[in-house]
Amino acid sequence: MEYRQLGSSGTRVSKLCLGTMNFGGRTEEDEAHRIIDTAIDGGINFIDTADVYGRGISEEFTGRALQANGKRDQVVLATKAVARMGDGPNDQGASRYHLTRAVEDCLRRLQTDRLDLFYLHITDITTPIEEIVDTLGVLVRQGKILYVGTSKWPVPLIMELLWKADLAGGPQIVAEQPPYNLTDRRAEMELVWTAQRYGLALMPFGPLAGGVLSGVYRKGQPIPEGHHFHEVGQRDGHRRLTEETLDLVEALIPLAEARGVSLAEFALAWCAAQPGITSPITGPRTAGHVESALRAAEIELTAEELARVDEIIPPGTAVTRYFTIYDRMVKATTTGEPLGPF
Repeated sequence: MEYRQLGSSGTRVSKLCLGTMNFGGRTEEDEAHRIIDTAIDGGINFIDTADVYGRGISEEFTGRALQANGKRDQVVLATKAVARMGDGPNDQGASRYHLTRAVEDCLRRLQTDRLDLFYLHITDITTPIEEIVDTLGVLVRQGKILYVGTSKWPVPLIMELLWKADLAGGPQIVAEQPPYNLTDRRAEMELVWTAQRYGLALMPFGPLAGGVLSGVYRKGQPIPEGHHFHEVGQRDGHRRLTEETLDLVEALIPLAEARGVSLAEFALAWCAAQPGITSPITGPRTAGHVESALRAAEIELTAEELARVDEIIPPGTAVTRYFTIYDRMVKATTTGEPLGPF
């Protein structure tokens, strides 16, 4: 396993991050424990969760798994808060009131004394940046948070946070977690080079585009029973399984077949190989999915393969609106409109 710097920090994380969003939903606790054990045994030392995943269930599964295997101190443990966790007016957001309680709740559910990386999960434009910076500074000084990151933040707000933290002597963010995959490469237009310039690690979520790049969905064939898009359909504004994406899949599959790997492994290897990318987040439902991701971590794509991918889906372009979450963050930031569910 290759290990990479966590942005401008001195900490090193594996080139793949284990995502736990399925825990407590499509993945039962026994399988969640197997997933974590398989990942750590395979060299992954980076685990990502969030308070909103299953309203705390994912964190609880993760905490109990790390207690059971005794390997808490072998991993860089990341979680997130800001998203709504209850019906009350202060059960969301990046205010001092909510973040202070949210961090305590995360620590309790994860059964740990510190959060190695704490992300601001979504933007909150109602809380002043100065309050956010000061709150994070207090939590870092208390030792409850080691490093700070953002998730799905537009570049202008990232820059404002960096600036205000610098002015106040507060903790600098070291990571951003954006959507990024072969169906939507728009992050390359601004976010990637900004992150490189200011020392931010990029931890893309959705590297397989919610399963579109798994190879399960093929043009002219019915959606298989029991798979993501058969179960949840496609919400307005989030249409990811389209004619264009299926055409992309058909164009990419020969590259994976020539390599002797699955499309999922090829797509994950491609994501991990891109400039500025630190650690794509793989979100397995089963231990078998982790084993596939570990195989992807060993793939070194050639210059010819990467060039061929750029011909099929050029840099900075998209065939779907996977990045639509980020678009809505930008809109909310500029108009003040509520974000709604994400």
